[in-house]
Amino acid sequence: MMVRLSDRYPVGTLGKGTMTQPRQAPAEPFGRLSAKEVNDRVSSGELKIVDVRENWEYARDHIPSATLTPLGQIIARPQEAITSDNVVFVCEVGQRSAVAAEMAAALGMQHVFNLEGGMQAWRTAGLPVES
Repeated sequence: MMVRLSDRYPVGTLGKGTMTQPRQAPAEPFGRLSAKEVNDRVSSGELKIVDVRENWEYARDHIPSATLTPLGQIIARPQEAITSDNVVFVCEVGQRSAVAAEMAAALGMQHVFNLEGGMQAWRTAGLPVES
Protein backbone atom coordinates (compact mmCIF):
# COMPACT_ATOMS: atom_id res chain seq x y z
CA MET A 1 0.00 0.00 0.00
CA MET A 2 1.51 3.35 -1.08
CA VAL A 3 1.03 6.34 1.26
CA ARG A 4 0.96 9.75 -0.45
CA LEU A 5 0.64 13.36 0.64
CA SER A 6 -0.41 14.01 -2.92
CA ASP A 7 -0.01 12.24 -6.21
CA ARG A 8 3.19 14.19 -6.86
CA TYR A 9 5.07 13.41 -3.63
CA PRO A 10 5.19 9.80 -2.50
CA VAL A 11 6.41 9.75 1.09
CA GLY A 12 6.74 6.08 1.79
CA THR A 13 5.69 2.54 1.22
CA LEU A 14 4.05 0.75 4.11
CA GLY A 15 5.52 -2.60 5.03
CA LYS A 16 8.54 -2.38 2.71
CA GLY A 17 10.87 -0.30 4.89
CA THR A 18 11.72 2.31 2.25
CA MET A 19 11.12 6.04 2.14
CA THR A 20 11.09 8.28 -0.90
CA GLN A 21 11.51 12.05 -0.55
CA PRO A 22 10.98 14.74 -3.19
CA ARG A 23 14.23 16.02 -4.65
CA GLN A 24 15.50 19.29 -3.22
CA ALA A 25 17.45 21.86 -5.16
CA PRO A 26 21.09 22.16 -4.11
CA ALA A 27 21.80 24.88 -1.57
CA GLU A 28 22.93 28.24 -2.89
CA PRO A 29 26.64 28.90 -2.40
CA PHE A 30 25.91 32.34 -0.90
CA GLY A 31 23.73 33.85 1.80
CA ARG A 32 20.70 36.06 1.37
CA LEU A 33 20.27 39.03 3.70
CA SER A 34 17.43 41.47 4.28
CA ALA A 35 17.98 45.20 3.89
CA LYS A 36 18.08 45.61 7.69
CA GLU A 37 20.61 42.78 8.08
CA VAL A 38 22.83 44.32 5.39
CA ASN A 39 22.60 47.73 7.03
CA ASP A 40 23.54 46.32 10.44
CA ARG A 41 26.45 44.22 9.13
CA VAL A 42 27.83 47.02 6.93
CA SER A 43 27.53 49.53 9.80
CA SER A 44 29.50 47.20 12.07
CA GLY A 45 32.27 46.91 9.47
CA GLU A 46 31.65 43.21 8.92
CA LEU A 47 30.67 43.50 5.23
CA LYS A 48 31.42 45.72 2.24
CA ILE A 49 28.84 46.52 -0.44
CA VAL A 50 29.43 45.98 -4.16
CA ASP A 51 26.73 47.45 -6.40
CA VAL A 52 26.52 45.48 -9.66
CA ARG A 53 24.07 47.76 -11.47
CA GLU A 54 24.94 49.91 -14.48
CA ASN A 55 26.59 53.32 -14.11
CA TRP A 56 23.34 55.23 -14.72
CA GLU A 57 21.51 53.23 -12.05
CA TYR A 58 24.27 53.84 -9.52
CA ALA A 59 24.31 57.56 -10.37
CA ARG A 60 20.55 57.76 -9.71
CA ASP A 61 20.95 56.38 -6.19
CA HIS A 62 23.08 53.92 -4.26
CA ILE A 63 23.84 52.76 -0.75
CA PRO A 64 26.40 55.01 0.95
CA SER A 65 29.87 53.39 0.89
CA ALA A 66 28.91 51.03 -1.96
CA THR A 67 31.51 50.37 -4.64
CA LEU A 68 30.30 50.18 -8.23
CA THR A 69 31.36 47.11 -10.23
CA PRO A 70 28.79 46.43 -12.98
CA LEU A 71 27.87 42.79 -13.48
CA GLY A 72 29.20 42.92 -17.05
CA GLN A 73 32.68 43.61 -15.70
CA ILE A 74 32.37 40.75 -13.22
CA ILE A 75 31.29 38.35 -15.97
CA ALA A 76 34.04 39.51 -18.35
CA ARG A 77 36.88 39.38 -15.80
CA PRO A 78 35.72 37.70 -12.59
CA GLN A 79 39.17 37.20 -11.06
CA GLU A 80 40.02 40.87 -11.54
CA ALA A 81 36.61 42.18 -10.44
CA ILE A 82 36.13 39.98 -7.36
CA THR A 83 39.11 40.50 -5.11
CA SER A 84 37.81 40.30 -1.55
CA ASP A 85 35.59 38.26 0.71
CA ASN A 86 32.98 39.51 3.23
CA VAL A 87 30.94 41.16 0.50
CA VAL A 88 27.25 41.76 -0.10
CA PHE A 89 26.27 42.24 -3.73
CA VAL A 90 23.43 44.62 -4.60
CA CYS A 91 21.38 45.34 -7.72
CA GLU A 92 17.88 46.72 -8.31
CA VAL A 93 15.83 43.62 -7.40
CA GLY A 94 18.37 40.96 -6.38
CA GLN A 95 18.77 38.92 -9.56
CA ARG A 96 21.99 40.35 -11.02
CA SER A 97 23.54 40.46 -7.57
CA ALA A 98 22.72 36.77 -7.08
CA VAL A 99 24.71 36.01 -10.25
CA ALA A 100 27.64 38.03 -8.90
CA ALA A 101 27.43 36.28 -5.51
CA GLU A 102 27.42 32.89 -7.18
CA MET A 103 30.47 33.82 -9.26
CA ALA A 104 32.30 35.05 -6.14
CA ALA A 105 31.54 31.76 -4.39
CA ALA A 106 32.80 29.85 -7.43
CA LEU A 107 36.09 31.76 -7.11
CA GLY A 108 36.42 30.49 -3.55
CA MET A 109 35.00 33.41 -1.57
CA GLN A 110 33.32 32.01 1.53
CA HIS A 111 31.50 35.00 3.05
CA VAL A 112 29.38 36.20 0.15
CA PHE A 113 25.86 37.56 0.36
CA ASN A 114 23.05 38.90 -1.80
CA LEU A 115 20.74 41.75 -0.72
CA GLU A 116 17.34 40.09 -0.96
CA GLY A 117 15.04 42.35 -2.97
CA GLY A 118 17.90 44.65 -3.97
CA MET A 119 17.68 48.42 -3.91
CA GLN A 120 13.89 48.22 -4.04
CA ALA A 121 13.90 46.49 -0.64
CA TRP A 122 16.52 48.94 0.68
CA ARG A 123 14.40 51.97 -0.31
CA THR A 124 11.19 50.35 1.00
CA ALA A 125 12.92 49.83 4.37
CA GLY A 126 13.64 53.57 4.47
CA LEU A 127 17.39 53.09 4.62
CA PRO A 128 19.75 55.84 3.42
CA VAL A 129 20.74 56.35 -0.21
CA GLU A 130 22.92 58.91 -1.92
CA SER A 131 23.28 60.05 -5.50
